[in-house]
Amino acid sequence: MSPMTLTILCMIVSFAICGIPFGLIVARAHGVDVRKVGSGNIGMTNVARSVGGKAAALTFALDVLKGTVCVLAARLLLANLCLDGDWARTMPQADMGWSAALVWASCVCGHVFSPYLGFHGGKGISVGLGAGLGLSWPVALLAFAVFLMVAIPSKYVSLGSICAAVALPTWGFVLGFTPQALAPTIAVCIMVIWSHRANIERLRTGTERKFTLHKKS
Repeated sequence: MSPMTLTILCMIVSFAICGIPFGLIVARAHGVDVRKVGSGNIGMTNVARSVGGKAAALTFALDVLKGTVCVLAARLLLANLCLDGDWARTMPQADMGWSAALVWASCVCGHVFSPYLGFHGGKGISVGLGAGLGLSWPVALLAFAVFLMVAIPSKYVSLGSICAAVALPTWGFVLGFTPQALAPTIAVCIMVIWSHRANIERLRTGTERKFTLHKKS
């Protein structure tokens, strides 16, 4: 099997797996349809506001995990089936890193455009972090650090998410991603910013909601 064929297959499978709306599933287990409350988003932030901290933490963990597993599995398959077991070549700084980067991008796209919800979904931050850990954990952690440094003091998760989206390809460039591996990260950065367009407008007008946890009555 050629690397391109395997990459395409991994992208399709990753899109399907990362499209699983864990936020919706977790919230429904608590009797809440997050699509009908709060922002209507299926991501961790709306789960936190609508259900509570424990449900949000579980949603975050599952979304991170699905991304990490998909990218690591794709890299492992590529290394063993196409590269004589040379795992290092699947790093985004190496010649076959473009393959792992494309799978990373498909993970985020699967979450944002979930095939199980009429191609609607979350904003892609949690799954982007998880898939990023599988692609390049230093870059993923540096981008997550940017998220924390912005979101915690401001309490605006959307602002932290936008900054993290910009930080990921920036750090990828600094840490030596090849142009072929960098291109998908830039494309996804643009897509994530686009998915936050309503948040950006609310931030501009001062009407964006700050992060809160659901309080049981």
